[in-house]
Amino acid sequence: MAYTTIDDPSAHFHIQLYTGSGSSGNSITNDANAGDFKPDWLWIKPRSITDNHVVFDSSRGQDRQLKPNGTDAEDTHSPARITFETDGFDIDTTDQNYNQSSATYIAWQWKVDGGTRTTFTESSNNPGGGRQVNTTAGFSIIDYTGTGAAGTIAHGLGAVPQWMLIKGREHVGGWINYHHKVASDPETDILELQSTAATYDNSTYWNDTAPTSTNFTVNTSNDVNKDGDGLIGYIFTEIKGYSKFGKYTGTGTNDGPFIYTGFKPAFVLKKGTGSGDWHITDNKQNSSNPHDNALRPNVNNGTETGNTLDFYSNGFKIRTTGGSWNSSGNVYVYMAFAEHPFVSSKGVPVTAR
Repeated sequence: MAYTTIDDPSAHFHIQLYTGSGSSGNSITNDANAGDFKPDWLWIKPRSITDNHVVFDSSRGQDRQLKPNGTDAEDTHSPARITFETDGFDIDTTDQNYNQSSATYIAWQWKVDGGTRTTFTESSNNPGGGRQVNTTAGFSIIDYTGTGAAGTIAHGLGAVPQWMLIKGREHVGGWINYHHKVASDPETDILELQSTAATYDNSTYWNDTAPTSTNFTVNTSNDVNKDGDGLIGYIFTEIKGYSKFGKYTGTGTNDGPFIYTGFKPAFVLKKGTGSGDWHITDNKQNSSNPHDNALRPNVNNGTETGNTLDFYSNGFKIRTTGGSWNSSGNVYVYMAFAEHPFVSSKGVPVTAR
């Protein structure tokens, strides 16, 4: 079996820094190494000012945004403030959340299937909706209408999901995370992206049923299956050499744990299973070690410094004693995407770029 099927992760995931223009029509062109990269899931965060995280996707439509650091329902803007382009995206607003003059921003972008959805109909308690799938990169976006009762949804990945993020579009509610390493029985537990709360057990989310290579299960909680309301799901399965969804145990020392991923990370999102903040560290806020700039998805703060990761050709290492990063004996879960694999599909070690 090949070490990886993705020699160029930038074909599926890209990070772009940009500066606001303060005028409508700001065209954000992705770096040349990204090629023709039209995003399907776009996550924007101001770095130099305090304002919300915002996400858009090509399934819901580019005129609709959600805020990962809050519980608000979906906002709809007409005309759309963001339009996806073949080499990035355009910003058609002067709103400081996306485009304040001289403010700095970051955009994390994933490709799926160009907005091409396969629809599915409600059947008994199983929700109906649509999905677009990128099986090569192990990612699907699923929009569905809740039934309010335990049912299943086909994710289309052909492999068991390791990370799932669900948000209600039409009502106030949390961003519900399933992570396969959050507990010994992860199908019983959730984390909330907008919250510092610890992992907690509640059968009304996943019906205490683990996802399979075909389906995931939602139960009666409004946050994952409110009857008659629209919801959105971002569903991931690991792809060797490209993505990893794992855990590590804190040591409480600056010489913290090394986490093997099998690739040089471009992006790491992590959260302790106990109480504490979420953090995103990436290879654009710092282009080389130490990576000490981070953003917190659960708050609207700008970039923070002082909590350090080192990125290596085959993983990352914790270089801080901060309690939200590396408290002794505490367990942390993460999702990571590659800058490039440790070994190419031909079995050749990849020289760090």
